[in-house]
Amino acid sequence: MSNDHARTGSTDPVTRRLVGQPAPGETERTVGQLVADASHDISALVQNEIQLAKAEVTKGLGFGGKGAGLLGGAAFLGLLGLIFLFHTLARVIAIWLPVWAGYLIITVVLLLIAALLGLWGYKSLMKAKDNTVPQRAIRNAQETVAAIKPGS
Repeated sequence: MSNDHARTGSTDPVTRRLVGQPAPGETERTVGQLVADASHDISALVQNEIQLAKAEVTKGLGFGGKGAGLLGGAAFLGLLGLIFLFHTLARVIAIWLPVWAGYLIITVVLLLIAALLGLWGYKSLMKAKDNTVPQRAIRNAQETVAAIKPGS
């Protein structure tokens, strides 16, 4: 029916009203009202986008949490396997020596490895500590200040 009005050139105000124009019987809206409506719409749009982002992140964190739990379980079982491997090695050594000697040898080897790893980690931390001060950035900032100062 609206197509008939368009073909016949009807001047019915309902079908000829432009976007942004008030409907018949409405008063024109002020610029302040239009700006308030626009800011309200933008605020609602931003809030909806934030809610969507939260939903996506929450879903991703659920998968990440599941993966972290599975990796934690794998690490725990790997540690138990390593403990049993050391028991096995101690029992193998006990073929030639007393059982206590096998366990003592494995314990000493593990403590030596732990000490070496600890020393290596300590040296790495000390090296990192020495490299945490940004020497080049400080030098460049001092040179920039010296170049900008009047009378230099």
